[in-house]
Amino acid sequence: MGVSMSEADARECMEFDVVIVGAGPSGLAAAIRLKQLAPDAAVCVVEKGAEVGAHILSGAIVEPTALDELLPDWKAQGAPLATPATEDRFLYLTAGGAHRLPTPPTMHNHGNYISSLGDVCRWLGQQAEALGVEIYPGFAAAEVLEEDGRVVGVATGDMGIGKDGQPTGGFQRGMELRAAYTIFAEGCRGSLTKRLMARFDLRAGRDPQTYGIGIKELWEIPKEHAKPGLVIHTIGWPVDSATYGGSFLYHWGENLVSYGYVVGLDYRNPWLSPFEEMQRLKTHPAMRPHFEGGRRIAYGARAISEGGWQSLPKLTFPGGCLVGDTAGFLNVPKIKGTHTAMKSGMLAAETVAEALAGDRPAEPTGYEARVRDSWLAHELQGVRNIRPGFAKFGLWGGLLNAAVDTYIFRGKAPWTLHHAHPDNEGLLHADQAPRIDYPKPDGKLTFDRLSSVFISNTNHEENQPAHLVLRDPAKAIDVNWNEYRSPETRYCPAGVYEIVDADTHPRLQINAQNCVHCKTCDIKDPTQNIDWETPEGSGGPVYPGGM
Repeated sequence: MGVSMSEADARECMEFDVVIVGAGPSGLAAAIRLKQLAPDAAVCVVEKGAEVGAHILSGAIVEPTALDELLPDWKAQGAPLATPATEDRFLYLTAGGAHRLPTPPTMHNHGNYISSLGDVCRWLGQQAEALGVEIYPGFAAAEVLEEDGRVVGVATGDMGIGKDGQPTGGFQRGMELRAAYTIFAEGCRGSLTKRLMARFDLRAGRDPQTYGIGIKELWEIPKEHAKPGLVIHTIGWPVDSATYGGSFLYHWGENLVSYGYVVGLDYRNPWLSPFEEMQRLKTHPAMRPHFEGGRRIAYGARAISEGGWQSLPKLTFPGGCLVGDTAGFLNVPKIKGTHTAMKSGMLAAETVAEALAGDRPAEPTGYEARVRDSWLAHELQGVRNIRPGFAKFGLWGGLLNAAVDTYIFRGKAPWTLHHAHPDNEGLLHADQAPRIDYPKPDGKLTFDRLSSVFISNTNHEENQPAHLVLRDPAKAIDVNWNEYRSPETRYCPAGVYEIVDADTHPRLQINAQNCVHCKTCDIKDPTQNIDWETPEGSGGPVYPGGM
């Protein structure tokens, strides 16, 4: 039996002092800092993953700077940072060779830890709950609530809506979570943050944000091959010198290897497939030995914000603020964002706690001043020219620019390089770019998309509206296919987009159930025709703890 729309209208409401959207490092750091400063404040965190950490794949290098400030006794409290980084290697790869380069200062990892970021978030969640924070996993924030020009909270998505858009027998209305202040910590390209950017014109006067796609695998290898603490980064092959791309490989934990590949989404060749590039890099003579005798146990992908300091939006608006990678605090040359995300959450929390204790101004504007006066701003300002240098000058010019900026000017060059355009505007037409022939996967070292999605434990309720929405369905063929030969079928790392009947009457098929929530389609589509919207709560990948 279905539910009538009239029955579906009523929505329950819960009131808090602060609502935080997202239980990643920035959101949990904000929650903890808030309760440290305002123990009586009612703080709620809503998380779309099935549990805290469910959408965060293991294997990250964590710089403990912010953690030292937030929870100085984290070691005694058992934070899961168990593998110190002990050795850095930086390699330039050709098709058959590897040349070791000096490791840039920004990539030195002495004092850092290789860990499961999912487990770090689970641990942070426990610390937050011990302080009285309410955490609701499995509920996706799907709507921004606004009254009189001010954000007053969020609403979670309705459950039990069928593909036809009508309530089913399992219908449950979403809940309104109202607050004096709402902190958005959604991660890169947050769906609600995207709306806030447009609603409050938060990008006015700022460089466009630029992005990369990071594709990651977790391997279990024979004990005799494990080298805990080894950190390897590569540039060069398999992409050409005009494409920003590189890999990371970390040995850590109990015989684990985390391997990933990042491609800047400003790439120009529509035939390029970041997933395929990631797979074939494993066949390189310098990389293959790290996987021999091992087995792949997890897979995932996520877009990352690469714009840096000059691409940060306005961070506040009436009723709330942005923290973490949803704002773009990743330090790209350092290839780290956990410490910067946490610090931004802490600074936002300090501002909001002060506002709660005072006259509760409509907009927590002191947050931006705190950011400017912190080590966070100093760190991001110091590397602001490196990523745009690669976009402007290519690989070798970018390396030279980075060396000059780092060693001569020490991050204080009297100029700032800018990002020229959003990533979606750079694609060549398909007939203007060389096709790339990728080798077939062997099922042992290299794999296809569908087998990869399978080990991500991705699952979505099938009877629900697709959460990948085309603003104009006709453009899928009239523009994407006719002009670019459907690049979404290649940049998506999960096989979501598929062209059916290509030789006769091509049409786009969207396999939304495969989506690993990377957000790349929302970013790279040439005409920005694809909107990623929140599926039912807990849908998506599930990365278990302990990996």
